[in-house]
Amino acid sequence: MFVGALELDILLGDVHSLKQKRSVVKPVLAEVRKRFDVSVAEAGHLDLHRRTLIGAAVVAADGAHVRDVLDSCERFIASRPEFELLSAHRRLIGPDD
Repeated sequence: MFVGALELDILLGDVHSLKQKRSVVKPVLAEVRKRFDVSVAEAGHLDLHRRTLIGAAVVAADGAHVRDVLDSCERFIASRPEFELLSAHRRLIGPDD
């Protein structure tokens, strides 16, 4: 079994309140969840209206599949015009860890 985690630090574009931030971030999280079948959530910078930290996690039998899914999630989120990806960190835990 392999477990992968992805952490994306994002700067939001033209957002002026936490309510507006929620209206931008929530639909993207729902689309990532639906499209890639991963667990995903806003996991940080909850009190800042122009920053967000998105976390995604996936479990699979194959490490290559975990990497592919996390790569796809990162590309999808980074391609959003309202997001500027500041950093991405990933962890992969396998049977030898």
